[in-house]
Amino acid sequence: MATEKRLEGKVALVTGGASGIGAETARVFGEHGAAVIVTDVNDELGENVAKEISDAGANAAYHHLDTSQEHEWEKVLPDVVSQFGRLDVLVNAAGRSGRMADGTAPPLVQGLPLDNWESVMSVNATGVFLGTKHAVAPMREAGGGSIINIVSIYSILGSDSNASYHASKGAARAFTKAAAVHCAHYKIRVNGVYPGFITTAMTKEVHAHPLYGGARLEATPMAEFGMPRDIALGCLYLASDDSRFVTGSELVIDGGVTATALKTSLLQQDI
Repeated sequence: MATEKRLEGKVALVTGGASGIGAETARVFGEHGAAVIVTDVNDELGENVAKEISDAGANAAYHHLDTSQEHEWEKVLPDVVSQFGRLDVLVNAAGRSGRMADGTAPPLVQGLPLDNWESVMSVNATGVFLGTKHAVAPMREAGGGSIINIVSIYSILGSDSNASYHASKGAARAFTKAAAVHCAHYKIRVNGVYPGFITTAMTKEVHAHPLYGGARLEATPMAEFGMPRDIALGCLYLASDDSRFVTGSELVIDGGVTATALKTSLLQQDI
């Protein structure tokens, strides 16, 4: 457990909290004294993460939440406020990779199925919008708050593959800035975290591939893949009062990828 608790007294909801960046962010928030609400569509894994946080001494609960469905947000957030009394932090970490049902990368734009585009947009863009929309009221009642959207370096860089994923993250990037302006009057900060090549369940096969993984390492000046905790610690900063004057920002955590000219060829397996 952390010795300095930076989120003591705060209530934080994390979407996509059953695995990867969402799960690690939920764990770090629990270590730092927050009451953590883990949400996901994978109930078994989500409940396990919440139990792990509780077993470590923090206050945690699990709620099923499909972030693309507005009626589920309309149910979950009032339940959270009723149970915990307030909402201070929202992390929109739920996401879809855009990979096809057989695990392969999607076709180029001229062959991209509409249902692929719509399913990715529904979570990576619409889900971020809905979470932000419905978090405003409880955060206003709490006197302010922090909304953290997990975006991607591929909202900054171009790509020769996976148009659905990259476009959805571009939408989240632009929305984050707009929402930051809209919510500033209420002392609600809205920021984006931009992961680079992070090893999670979604990327581990790509990162283990000698061709694709090797190309990603070559494109990363620090010559290693990031871990979910690297992103979670960035979220911790934005969730804490240390970032009280930070809104509309882009916190890039990528080992230097965007600081150099990126060769996009061979890198286009999903982040």
